[in-house]
Amino acid sequence: MAPLLAALVPVFGSLLDKLIPDTAEAAKAKAELELRLVEAANQAALAQVEVNKTEAASGSLFIGGWRPFIGWVCGAALAAQYVAGPLLEWAAAAAGHPVPPLPKLDDMLWELILALLGVAGLRTVEKMRGVAR
Repeated sequence: MAPLLAALVPVFGSLLDKLIPDTAEAAKAKAELELRLVEAANQAALAQVEVNKTEAASGSLFIGGWRPFIGWVCGAALAAQYVAGPLLEWAAAAAGHPVPPLPKLDDMLWELILALLGVAGLRTVEKMRGVAR
């Protein structure tokens, strides 16, 4: 949601420039608009945090276990693709038993993993900047 709001700020800012001829008033309106957009994004993020807390507190694996499941599946897929697979092919070739090439996973796996890790990375940046509570 934040990228969408960030994309809307310039659009609304140029619209405010046209509607409010006074530059001081337009700047004040832009600042107020940005503040409201940031507050809306924060409220949406807080609402998602509450949903995440409720899911994590659930005793059901179908409700609270999907996030760890995705993490484990992505980790296992990376291990199979870049560690176990190449080592198996190397060991088989070294033993004189060539194996057919193992199936390769789609590169979209990287996008999913980077997205999962990027959330944690952005949170780390927030903590470094003192935004964390």
